[in-house]
Amino acid sequence: MFINEVCNIVGLSRKSIRYYEENGLLSPKRNTENDYRIYTEEDIQKLKTIKFLRELDVPIRELKMLNEGTLTLQECMESRIYKIREQEEKYQKVKEMCVDIKDSNATLDSIDITKHFQSMNTLNKEGFTMRDVRTSKRKKITGAILSSFIFSLFFIFLAAIITYFQVTEADKIPWLVYAFLMFLFGFPIVGIIVNLVNRIREINGGEEDEASKY
Repeated sequence: MFINEVCNIVGLSRKSIRYYEENGLLSPKRNTENDYRIYTEEDIQKLKTIKFLRELDVPIRELKMLNEGTLTLQECMESRIYKIREQEEKYQKVKEMCVDIKDSNATLDSIDITKHFQSMNTLNKEGFTMRDVRTSKRKKITGAILSSFIFSLFFIFLAAIITYFQVTEADKIPWLVYAFLMFLFGFPIVGIIVNLVNRIREINGGEEDEASKY
């Protein structure tokens, strides 16, 4: 099975799968004729397990230790339970802040955040935030679409100019040459669209840059 099929089955981007391979979590066999990676059912099951554990926020470092046998699954889950309890305590602190502000009957102009401001800063420094990360994803997707549109517009503009003169001028270039030029302008547009689709998948997958996270 090739990587495109695996991406559809498991729901991971090509970049994520390559990243797991680079870290020794997966070692697919290669076709001796063309050196393409060939993924087995065992590889797919392993990727599903990796994806599931990543959803539990198990770090790559611990996944490698699990793969090497230097960490048991029970020890790994104990670590996750500890971290989840830490998160629960942080959510409880934020909840207490919200209850305190609500009970004070303050308005936006009269709210006193002095006693909570430092506590929230401490939580932020520890990596905790209540903000929706989906907003960041939307911004990335919007940026990718906008840049792709601008590049595509450039090639469309050139093709439109050539087409205009080809239709309106008496002295035309050979139609075969015209068709070839349209192909040259159309090819990068298709490439831009394909790259845009892959980029959006990577952003939605949440692991477009794993190396920067660990």
